[in-house]
Amino acid sequence: MPKVKPIIQIENVVASVTLNQTLDLMSIVKALPDMVEYEPEQFPGLVFRLKKPKTATLIFNSGKMVCTGAKSEELAKRAVRKVIRELKRGGIVIIGKPEIKIQNIVASANMGGRIDLERAVFTLGKTMYEPEQFPGLIYRMDDPKVVILLFASGKLVCTGAKKEEEVKRAVYKLQKRLEEEELITYEE
Repeated sequence: MPKVKPIIQIENVVASVTLNQTLDLMSIVKALPDMVEYEPEQFPGLVFRLKKPKTATLIFNSGKMVCTGAKSEELAKRAVRKVIRELKRGGIVIIGKPEIKIQNIVASANMGGRIDLERAVFTLGKTMYEPEQFPGLIYRMDDPKVVILLFASGKLVCTGAKKEEEVKRAVYKLQKRLEEEELITYEE
């Protein structure tokens, strides 16, 4: 049976940021009107969008920020640093160094073969599969601690990882298990 190397792609990295200071969101709007969106009656946070790296950072008056949309851990950190630079350039005083923490990485992968989800439910354990409700099998892996949505097509979505390395480890571990249990069939 040929072992196909899965194609893994990072879709979204969510990073939280703590500035350990409060921010006046109206001052940010006045300083950077073309860079931010703020509708306090709709949502308490201000949205700061970057084109490069293509991300959206939510900024709250508590000094907390959430950056989403980055395609890697490094790009998430780069986006946060760029937002901080732009705030400073706009005259917003940022006292300390931002504490950046990766909260979630969402990745997709293609295993390159068909998966027998009916059998996988009983073999993998910690799964949920109700094809009438949702076509994918939900698999909760303990090490690394991630949730994988697995589809018969061999495609999957992995969520909950805190490092890109955990995504790779989870996908390779799952593939090995699927091969050992003969739950994946590769097209010739």
